[in-house]
Amino acid sequence: MDFDVSDKLKQFLAELDAFIETDIMPLQHADDNDRFFDHRREHARTDWDNQGLPREEWEALLGEARRRADAAGFLRYGWPAELGGSGGSQLDMAIIREHLASKGLGLFNDLQNEHSVVGNNPFVQMFKSFATPEQIARDSEALTSGSMIVAFGLTEPNHGSDATHLETRAVRETRDGTPGWRIDGEKMWTTGMHVATHCMTFARTSGEDGHARGITCFLVPSNAPGFKVEEYLWTFNMPTDHPRVSLTNVWVPEDAYWGAPDMGLAIAQSFVHQNRIRQAASSLGAAVYCINESVKYATERKPFGKALATNQAIQFPLVELTTQCEMLRLLIRKTAWEMDRMDHKEIEHKLSDKVSMCNYWANRLVCQAADRAMQVHGGMGYSRHKPFEHIYRHHRRYRITEGSEEIQMRKIAGHLFGFIGRR
Repeated sequence: MDFDVSDKLKQFLAELDAFIETDIMPLQHADDNDRFFDHRREHARTDWDNQGLPREEWEALLGEARRRADAAGFLRYGWPAELGGSGGSQLDMAIIREHLASKGLGLFNDLQNEHSVVGNNPFVQMFKSFATPEQIARDSEALTSGSMIVAFGLTEPNHGSDATHLETRAVRETRDGTPGWRIDGEKMWTTGMHVATHCMTFARTSGEDGHARGITCFLVPSNAPGFKVEEYLWTFNMPTDHPRVSLTNVWVPEDAYWGAPDMGLAIAQSFVHQNRIRQAASSLGAAVYCINESVKYATERKPFGKALATNQAIQFPLVELTTQCEMLRLLIRKTAWEMDRMDHKEIEHKLSDKVSMCNYWANRLVCQAADRAMQVHGGMGYSRHKPFEHIYRHHRRYRITEGSEEIQMRKIAGHLFGFIGRR
C-alpha cells in the first residue's frame, strides 16, 4: 500500500507553486484585484442589485486565471488523457486540493465557486465512464472546450437528500414528427445556471418513487422553452449562483440524455463521489491553514508580557485539531488510493462509506478549525480582515450540500450493519 506523494507529483506541485508566484499572484495584485480577497471580498464579488449574482469583473478575473493555468498545462491535470487531460489520479487530486487550500485565500484557488488553477471538473470523468460512443462523439469536444457549460440539476424543493423520490417527470412525446421527451418539474440549488448552456436534469422516466432504477439524466439546454430560473437563493456566503428553476412542458429530442435511460442515478453517484473526496481534501487543507495561522499568531502575540502560545488553553485545542488533521489525511489518501484501484462504477458499491467518512468529518473539522482560529485571533479573528469568517461561512455549506453529514453517516451505517454495500 503506497499513498505517499510520488516524485512526479512533488515535481508537479513545485512547478505549480512557481506558476502561482510568477503568473497568478501578480494578476491578483494588479488593478486592485485584491479587493476580491481582502476585507472587501464579499461586497466586491457580489452584484447586490442583480439578484446577488457574482459581479462580471469577478468572474472575468477567475476566467483569466483559468486561461493562464490552462495555457501552462495545469488546469486539466485531473482530466482523463483521452479527453485532453493528464490523467491525474484521485490520490493526486486529493493531495493537490489539500495543498492549494492550505495556502489560504487567493486567486490560485477560491472554492466559493469551485475555481482553481487545477480544475475540479467531475463532469469529465463522469462523462467518460457513462457516455455511449455516440454521446462521446456528439458532446465531448463541446464539454472539454468549455463551449458546453453544464449545471447539475438533481435536488428539488421538496426532495434534497433522497433523490429517488424526485418529482420531476419525463414522458415520451413526439412533436412535429420528431420523437422526444416532455419534462415537467422543479430543481433547487442548480449551481451555475447564470452561465450554464445546459442543465443535467434528473427525471423519473419509469418505476415507482423510491426505486433507484427509472431515473434518467437529461441534458436540457438552458434556453429551451419552458426552462426558467425562478429565483437566486441568497446564502450565508455571498455572492450566489444557486437558483431554483422550473421546467414546464420542456421538450428535448429522443437522444438528449447521458448514459442510458432509467440508469441516471449512477451518474449522479459518480459526480458526488468525486466531489466528496476532493472536497474533503480541500476542507482538510483549509483546516490546516487555520491551525497554522493560529500557531503563528499565538507565538507572536504577547499579552501580559508572554506569548499566547505558552497557555495550555491555547495549546490544547490546536493540538486536538492537529491530531485530527493527521488522522484524516491518512484516511483521505487511503480512500483516494483505493478509488484509483477499482472500476469507477464500482466505487458506489465498494467504497462509498469511506468516501462519506472522509467528507463529513473533514467538513465538520474545518468549521471547528475556523472557529478556533477566530477565537485565538480575538477581535481581529472575528473581523473580515482575517479570512477565517469567510472560510467558516464557505465550508459550513458542505455539512449540508454534497449530501448532508447525517445522510453520509446513514450511508456509513448501511455499510456497517450490512443493509447496503459489500457486507
